[in-house]
Amino acid sequence: MFSRLCSGLNCLAGSMALLLTFGAQATTIEVPVGTQGGELTIEEVRGLKKHDVTSRLGEPLGIEGPIGEPAITRWEYGEFYVFFEQDTVLHTVKKPSG
Repeated sequence: MFSRLCSGLNCLAGSMALLLTFGAQATTIEVPVGTQGGELTIEEVRGLKKHDVTSRLGEPLGIEGPIGEPAITRWEYGEFYVFFEQDTVLHTVKKPSG
């Protein structure tokens, strides 16, 4: 009985050692997200109509689309893109830096 208990303890000790070893190797990776361009936040732009975006941000550098159904259009600004469905802003995306 003592030998079974010892083998059980060895198994438990080995398992704990493995858990502690793997836990000690865990690292935290932080990825900087950056900020969305301009003073407007996504919440302030999302839902606006095209004419409202033009009045706040000016004329876009380029326009791509409309493409697909529903019609999606992408307006390009200096540091970000604005995506529209029909006439309404869906989302803004910051351009990759570099």
